[in-house]
Amino acid sequence: MPESARSMVDVLLTQASLHPEKIAFRFLADGDCDGEVQEWTYGHLARRSRAIGGHLQEQGLAGTRAILLHPPGLEFIGTYLGCLAAAVVAVPGLPPQGRKQSQRAVARVRRLIADADATVILGSKQVIAELGAMAEHLPELDTALCIATEDIPDEAEDAWRPPAIAPDSLAFLQYTSGSTSAPRGVMVSHANLMDNQRVLSRGMGHTPETVEEWGGELYVSWLPVHHDLGLIAPVLNNLFLGGTSTLFSPLHFLQKPERWLTALSRYRAHTSGGPNFAYELCLRDATPGLLEGLDLSRWRVALNAAEPVRAATLRRFADTFAPAGFRREALHPGYGLAEATLMVSGGPVGLEPMTAPRPGERTETGSELVSCGPPGAGLTVVIADDEQQECPEGGIGEVWVAGPSVTQGYWRNARATREAFRASLKDGRGGFLRTGDLGFLRGGELYITGRLKDLLVIDGRNHYPQDLELSAETAHRAIRPGCIAAFSVDGGTDGEHPVVVAETTATTRPECAEVEAAIRGAVGEAHGLSLRQAVLIRPGTLPKTSSGKIQRKACRAAYLDGTLATVAEAQPPAATS
Repeated sequence: MPESARSMVDVLLTQASLHPEKIAFRFLADGDCDGEVQEWTYGHLARRSRAIGGHLQEQGLAGTRAILLHPPGLEFIGTYLGCLAAAVVAVPGLPPQGRKQSQRAVARVRRLIADADATVILGSKQVIAELGAMAEHLPELDTALCIATEDIPDEAEDAWRPPAIAPDSLAFLQYTSGSTSAPRGVMVSHANLMDNQRVLSRGMGHTPETVEEWGGELYVSWLPVHHDLGLIAPVLNNLFLGGTSTLFSPLHFLQKPERWLTALSRYRAHTSGGPNFAYELCLRDATPGLLEGLDLSRWRVALNAAEPVRAATLRRFADTFAPAGFRREALHPGYGLAEATLMVSGGPVGLEPMTAPRPGERTETGSELVSCGPPGAGLTVVIADDEQQECPEGGIGEVWVAGPSVTQGYWRNARATREAFRASLKDGRGGFLRTGDLGFLRGGELYITGRLKDLLVIDGRNHYPQDLELSAETAHRAIRPGCIAAFSVDGGTDGEHPVVVAETTATTRPECAEVEAAIRGAVGEAHGLSLRQAVLIRPGTLPKTSSGKIQRKACRAAYLDGTLATVAEAQPPAATS
């Protein structure tokens, strides 16, 4: 991409000019390669973006905020870029979907509209119709313009005029997932977006030569595009490089994880990834028949990010899928957050990830950590202690980040912005973002140990919930992977006591007793802790964010309130005569 490009709007117009007939994005409508496939060329993407942008300009919406509520598909991408092309601040959101999720999603939409002070809601015809049916629960619709973007004709492109976009102009609001606090709107500028595209491209080895060598097939992704990981990498980075991304719905992946690997095998993409749990789901379904039909030899960057990266998962995945051509050195743990646009560290490409025991512990304690690679180009990462002094190498502290990818702060929240984005070290260095994550640097690479707010302090010792959760997860086959929360509760004069809540497939009283005992034993043996309680709950009921991150704070509140969906004791069989 030429250095003269100042925004993703410039990038889009350049790519459409260079290769208008090249496929920019394909979408697997039902998640299957052999099913319905929708394709948009760069030329079509530019036309749709200009048409939507022109329509928004005609409505006088430049400078306002627009909530984007689209189901998985290509229409979201055209609308997002259309907002950028109209100087409308895009606010990606999760549309209400399904009876089970509607109440939670409606509440989130209400918060988004109110917090972003949105003027317009853009969505699919179906979503706009569903919102209308929920009008009594959404009084905010009385003051917001609702537009079904499919109804905007291509001819609206004629009304589009290039907007005046400065580097520090606000591009979009990326709302955080809210895993440890209420979601906040991160203000991402056009300069932030462009810088992080360069960071991503260098960190994952994405060069024009790579795109050409892979025949343009750069990404395969099922990640939700209304979140930073699914938007900034497989959508915008693909656009930045002029490649082709194959996308499909997160729901279709969860229903049948092998679809991810099948798509990678079919389209032979260079890069794809997801959180650690996604790799675990693929391992669960790794039958000999599946392995025989896969060719993963062209998968060179297997990104693992957005939640703790497990060394055991990486080893098992590499060993299991080696017969299908998967390369161990393709494993690519990374670290990032919305407040830094996305990527902070990752890689390096082509080398097997480094691992290390947590400082002060032996590897055999079960807390082996995976390196998230060196900081990205132009980014500075320091580890700060409680006194705002930089920790020596190997010392655990809070991860602080500085650089052009660090965003402008939180929307209309000056206090939170000041606390998180204006940190200074005692030696005078300033302008750091406090991430709230704990970690250490070793050999120039970043290791993440946990979340500052989630840390358990028991009898004067620090314990990381991720470590307890991993011990519990592997304790019994009836525990659902990635569906465990560990936290502490006040024990009065006895101090803090640890609790583990886990989803389970066990249903009878003897089964549950066996699972609870296994959790207690595993946590006690690995961490020297006696649990106050091991609580078993029904599948699908652990509090999580819309991106699947565990909400430990909400789980703790539900535990204290007695509102967890605990497994009901089995009723004795009815007597028969």
